[in-house]
Amino acid sequence: CVCVCARMDSVAAKKWKEQKAADKQAFVDLFPSLVDEVIADIEVQYPDFDAGAVQWVREMLNYTCKGGKMNRGLSVLTTFRHLAGDRPVTDEEVKKANILGWCIEWLQAFFLVADDIMDASITRRGQPCWYKKDEVGLIAINDSFLIESCIYKFLKKHFRSDPYYIDLIELLHETTYQTELGQLLDLITAPPHKVVFENFSIAKHTCIVKYKTAFYSFYLPVAMAMLMAGVKGETPYNNAKDILLEMGIFFQVQDDYLDCYGDPAVIGKVGTDIKDNKCGWLVVQALDMVTPEQRKVLEENYARDDDECEKRIKELYKELDLEKLYKEFEERSHTKLMKMIEEKSGDLPKGIFTDFAAKIYKRDK
Repeated sequence: CVCVCARMDSVAAKKWKEQKAADKQAFVDLFPSLVDEVIADIEVQYPDFDAGAVQWVREMLNYTCKGGKMNRGLSVLTTFRHLAGDRPVTDEEVKKANILGWCIEWLQAFFLVADDIMDASITRRGQPCWYKKDEVGLIAINDSFLIESCIYKFLKKHFRSDPYYIDLIELLHETTYQTELGQLLDLITAPPHKVVFENFSIAKHTCIVKYKTAFYSFYLPVAMAMLMAGVKGETPYNNAKDILLEMGIFFQVQDDYLDCYGDPAVIGKVGTDIKDNKCGWLVVQALDMVTPEQRKVLEENYARDDDECEKRIKELYKELDLEKLYKEFEERSHTKLMKMIEEKSGDLPKGIFTDFAAKIYKRDK
């Protein structure tokens, strides 16, 4: 009996893995048609609009909206499949879930194009940031607005007749607002080249990452799938939010760690948190541990646009053994998350949350 059950579990796991691979391909394949939709909409709605500018939009969308890991976008369909249970998911449902997934990916592209300008970042997803291209520069600010506007075009075209259409719009507006509040807190807590370590704390760091990252990266895709599946009542949404925000905070701590310790060739960007004066997990931990002499090293070298200064900070992190501290934190956080999933999932399939946890646990990019 044990052997039979194990074999059945293995077959189910293999089938689920194959399904996810097929879903990822379908998701990737949908992208060009969405860009075509945007271009066709401009050409039909505004036939007198300049052809060169239309081509700019096409090139900009292809450059900025793809090339990421796509975990957020793919999670909409994965979550919907969990919610559907044993019943087959229709082709129309797959397409709709994937359109919502791309709405999240485009929302992220909107954030990242603007964020790269604010942080003076150099690379994104293994290529120069959009604004760093010679012909682009600060035109990228307007381009970020265009990316966001496309999201609502997609929703209107594909979801206007659905009963949850307004809920989707309100969810996206609220999530965008929360993320922008998080970005504001990040920027005013640590303005470029003005180090005020008194502003840095674990509480401040947690607040920044909760609003800047966790809502749109973790709660949004699951809430979208729940709306699409017809989940009613506040309780399941609140429980999902509690679990997913905790997961999002853990994810951002990982990001802070990878910004310093990750391989740029693997993570797809050059880490800039030290030079950018970020209120990151590593520096907050360091401030709690340093001797007066080590604090002086922090004060003299943190947030300096200088490779040698950055090197000294990394050497200090090594002295403090922050890598070991992070590994211990990772284990504690994973244990806490598994307990929350067990206690708070309620009627929602636990696989929704364990899928997310599996993607981020011990990730290297």
